Amino acid sequence: MEVEHVAPEGPDVAPVEEETLFTNLDIFLFSLIVGLLIYWFLSRKRTEETIPEFKRLTPVVTPQRETSFIEKMKKTNRNMVVFYGSQTGTAEEFSGRLSKDAQRYGMRGMSADPEEYDMSELPRLAEIDNSLAVFCMATYGEGDPTDNAQDFYDWMQENDEDLKGVNFAVFGLGNKTYEHFNAMGKYTDKRLEELGGKRIYDLGMGDDDGNLEEDFVSWKEQFWPAVCEHFGVEATGDDTSIRQYELVVPTDINMNKVYTGEMGRLKSFETQKPPFDAKNPYLATVAVNRQLNQSGDRHLMHLELDISGSKIRYDSGDHVAVYPVNDVSIVNRIGQILDADLDTVISLNNLDEESNKKHPFPCPTTYRTALTHYLDITNPPRTNVLFELSQYATDPKDQDTLRKMASASPEGKGLYQSWVLDAQRNILAVLEDMPSLHPTIDHLCELLPRLQARYYSIASSGKVYPTMVSICAVVVEFQTSTGRTFKGVATNWLKNKVVVTDNGHKATVPMYVRKSQFRLPFKASNPVVMIGPGTGIAPFMGFLQERGWMKEQGKDVGETILYFGCRRRNEDFLYQQELEEFEKAGVLTQLNVAFSRDQEGKVTHHTKPLCQDARNMARDVQNTFYDIAEEVGGLTHTQAVAYIKKLMTKGRYSLDVWS
Repeated sequence: MEVEHVAPEGPDVAPVEEETLFTNLDIFLFSLIVGLLIYWFLSRKRTEETIPEFKRLTPVVTPQRETSFIEKMKKTNRNMVVFYGSQTGTAEEFSGRLSKDAQRYGMRGMSADPEEYDMSELPRLAEIDNSLAVFCMATYGEGDPTDNAQDFYDWMQENDEDLKGVNFAVFGLGNKTYEHFNAMGKYTDKRLEELGGKRIYDLGMGDDDGNLEEDFVSWKEQFWPAVCEHFGVEATGDDTSIRQYELVVPTDINMNKVYTGEMGRLKSFETQKPPFDAKNPYLATVAVNRQLNQSGDRHLMHLELDISGSKIRYDSGDHVAVYPVNDVSIVNRIGQILDADLDTVISLNNLDEESNKKHPFPCPTTYRTALTHYLDITNPPRTNVLFELSQYATDPKDQDTLRKMASASPEGKGLYQSWVLDAQRNILAVLEDMPSLHPTIDHLCELLPRLQARYYSIASSGKVYPTMVSICAVVVEFQTSTGRTFKGVATNWLKNKVVVTDNGHKATVPMYVRKSQFRLPFKASNPVVMIGPGTGIAPFMGFLQERGWMKEQGKDVGETILYFGCRRRNEDFLYQQELEEFEKAGVLTQLNVAFSRDQEGKVTHHTKPLCQDARNMARDVQNTFYDIAEEVGGLTHTQAVAYIKKLMTKGRYSLDVWS
């Protein structure tokens, strides 16, 4: 409960008889105060009387962004709006694809960020004939809305507006390995119906643990016929490519106004201004970059980013986001294949002048900067990209293959799965393996999704290290079935961040901190059980540092138990020295370890989940807790499940899972 603090009034004071008359100084001060009051009163009166004699200047008003999506739809003659709740950009991408496809099915669509509009206007959608609202909603964390959908979620919870006459459809994005699979999509679909909205097609649920792209393609393949049937419109049958942006090559170039990798404000990396967030990351210097494992075929690393002077504050359990840079060799090879001058300054301008999204990435910039900083060129391209690129294939066989992979047919889905996803073909591999495919580089840049920030659990405590953020990560690198080497964008980029470069400059990383719900108990005396295999130990290093700090402050710190698993003790026992020191100091009450490739026979039933990959570990740990509740607590399986869910609700069972 918040308590308002009120300054106490002074004590009652009995009047005291004056012993002397006013001094000369008292009289002078009194006269001065009276004079000032008279002057203020007269000048105020004159000002009030003379104001009408002057012309009022018309204030310069900066044009404000339109917050009424209803008025915008009416103004631009749209009847379909696709809202997205997106954390990593996928839901936003799906939203854009749906709004772009709309004209092929007799609708006129627009993609919209709910954070930018007044969502309380949703009931007014009924004012527009044959209108439809579609929601592409990702679930973040433990069943939570994404940051940009938080206000909309609050509105749905707190209001009972009548949505009679409002047509809607929902596609959710989630991951089945999480406890609250597609919670946001399910809630949005259910709540809109409860408020009186009319669902025109079933809730779609994409699973990122499987094939999210296939789930989306399959859903929209049925969604559009439902739209046509509901509104009595027909598909145009036009499969030609629809450009959303036009290429502009400026003739008079001021290089000071050309973006070179900034996320938002031009020159923001040269003149840093807080607060720092996704659109304004802080350029932190790399203070430490060391390898954690002694041997083995993997590279596990610990980095420390210096945030001195940034005013960034973080708590144990928070996440750090870093903006990586693509491999220069891939960028150059794409430019070579497409016979493009990568240093050409360009701008891709939205053909829809009313759109809030003027460019697909910061413009003007060069092709080289776009491919290096702004576009995802490492992950396999989605089906819509293949479809749009098919028109550039001069070999009919290649054109047919690309179109087939973009279709919803079983054969097409299977081909996309095997040729693109399983083979880990990125856009460069597609261009190399289809020599007849030669798209224009500007259209390719329009189609590729944005390169997203990568998130890591912070491996340090803000109380112990307020000017340093630590990262613990494993470098992703493996051979694909095509014989190519796949390299994770962020981890390989971070691996090569030497503390001081050859030219004497300090290496830097654009970053910001994202708050998390993953926290230590409020009371230091509460016992804690921590389970973190591999790099999953990261947030617990922060927790242990903080518990150690509390202990030094003389606080009563409860039992702290850690279960840690990795492959081999001599290879990847991460932070072994630090953990043993915590144990020696009494900060870590118990250190339980399991090494999957050293002692398979010694791994117990209850520690086996520590030897699983991240995708299955969280689920297996939860199942193990069910077993423990049944064995030790004497509960039935149903009671055990209910018990663990109750712990989650009370915040006593928290997850921080990365798959």
